[in-house]
Amino acid sequence: MKSGLTLFGYWRSSAVYRVRIALNLKGLEYRNLPVHLIENGGEQHKPEFRALNPQELIPVLQDGQRVIRQSLAIIEYLEESFAGPRLLPVDPRDRAHVRAIALAIACDIHPLNNLRVLQYLDRDLGVEPAGRDRWVQHWLSKGLSAIEALLSDDDVVGAYCHGDMPGLADAFLIPQIYNAQRFSVDMTPFPQLQKIYANCLVLPAFERAKPENQPDAPKP
Repeated sequence: MKSGLTLFGYWRSSAVYRVRIALNLKGLEYRNLPVHLIENGGEQHKPEFRALNPQELIPVLQDGQRVIRQSLAIIEYLEESFAGPRLLPVDPRDRAHVRAIALAIACDIHPLNNLRVLQYLDRDLGVEPAGRDRWVQHWLSKGLSAIEALLSDDDVVGAYCHGDMPGLADAFLIPQIYNAQRFSVDMTPFPQLQKIYANCLVLPAFERAKPENQPDAPKP
């Protein structure tokens, strides 16, 4: 499906990773404009990007003259504006449940291992790398433990977070598990999450969205 969408992002950003998954699940073509978060002092801090997003954060989606910020808002915009496979269930209670899973990741887990938080720990508080990694591992493990409990006690969980079609909750979960693996979090206590992760990664929409498959990813 043709579209005039432009995604400003960074290959390893989990928030951008979510949006890539959603775009792929909806079958939408888009232009990828990398914003390097580390080189040159962080391109997100440059005046030209700050004009696009005063928060100096990615992702940013541009659709014509419309600029949408924040990954959840972007994905809901895609769901409401474009045809294609549904990312949210029809029933209001089910929609609320799926959103709650996504928000638990976006609001309660992800901010504590965001790049700007880790940079503050390093540069401003002088936390050693080992201590920084323990911080990340602690909050990721605690957050994923809660998600595991939510999904293990949910009779609508199927191959994915909600039934047998991937959607919004999976778009948020998979990048967070990627982060957990990156920081060597023990995933043994989370069999439900591991099952969903494995089911998602065999799908082309998730494979194409993987960080290492992005044009701005470092070449081996």
